[in-house]
Amino acid sequence: MKVLVTGGAGYIGSHTVKLLLEEGYEVVVFDNFSTGKRELLVGGELVEGDLMDKESISGVFRTKNIGAVLHFASFIQVGESYKDPRKYYTHNLITSLNLLDAMLERNVKAFVFSSSAAVYGVPLQVPIPESHPLNPINPYGQTKVFIEKALEDYHRAYGLKFISLRYFNASGADPEGFLGEMHDPETHLIPNIILFLLGEKENFDVYGTDFSTEDGTAVRDYIHVTDLAGAHVLALKKLMESPWSEFINLGTNKGYSVLEVIHKTEEVTGKKVAYRKKPRRKGDVPVLLASKEKSEKILGWKPSLSRIETIIETAWSWHQKTAKKKA
Repeated sequence: MKVLVTGGAGYIGSHTVKLLLEEGYEVVVFDNFSTGKRELLVGGELVEGDLMDKESISGVFRTKNIGAVLHFASFIQVGESYKDPRKYYTHNLITSLNLLDAMLERNVKAFVFSSSAAVYGVPLQVPIPESHPLNPINPYGQTKVFIEKALEDYHRAYGLKFISLRYFNASGADPEGFLGEMHDPETHLIPNIILFLLGEKENFDVYGTDFSTEDGTAVRDYIHVTDLAGAHVLALKKLMESPWSEFINLGTNKGYSVLEVIHKTEEVTGKKVAYRKKPRRKGDVPVLLASKEKSEKILGWKPSLSRIETIIETAWSWHQKTAKKKA
């Protein structure tokens, strides 16, 4: 059996491919490199194609012995989804439906979906349980909800087995130094701080200092990307042994504010972070923390690298390394 990883040249996808290979799985990476990076390919068989093209993805299932799918490929920028919702609804929805159709044509029924905490919107309770109402406040989150609804219907009607993993803030880099974040543009907090310290960003801005939190900045739940990859492997194993489907948060139930992350980065790097205060961005909420009970109970997931210091250390090492290559 081979595992198909869509978006396997992306940030989380590439870390998951690395772990799957280490676990002995045969991996087929499917990517169009619209946002994925060839530098993040660490092995497996590459099929360069576009999920918008039904024939392109159907051909993979006809010619490869695919037994399960991990679906990472999507557009992910919240701000861009406000400005260009058509791009997000068109791409994220159609590509997922094309993939599911190709699976059903070949009777492939195991599907791990890369979802997001964005499905919850403004939390009514913290930490957020999986039973929390789905009320996304941006088009990106809405596309994830629509796909999750489709998965429920496909499970009921066609026997699709799925686990939808709703992650909070993916962060950090491969501890061995092979992989890391290479977004363009970069929108995540920790790499933006580091890129500023490395002189690759002229300014670093803190958006919102008047939230109802202890220091006025937003609090988020950070998970090391390698821990996230491990959860995908656990989800795949669970699907292979179980007939049911689930929605599962991936988080630590521990939050850090933007200013706390800045101070921790200063401690790790020994460098001072000068920042500018900016107004809140549309859709930002004060606190996002995941309830972790379900991931522990069902998957047996125990993140081992998600201390904020470890996250920053691995990210700092990765970005220093890539900065030297650019030089």
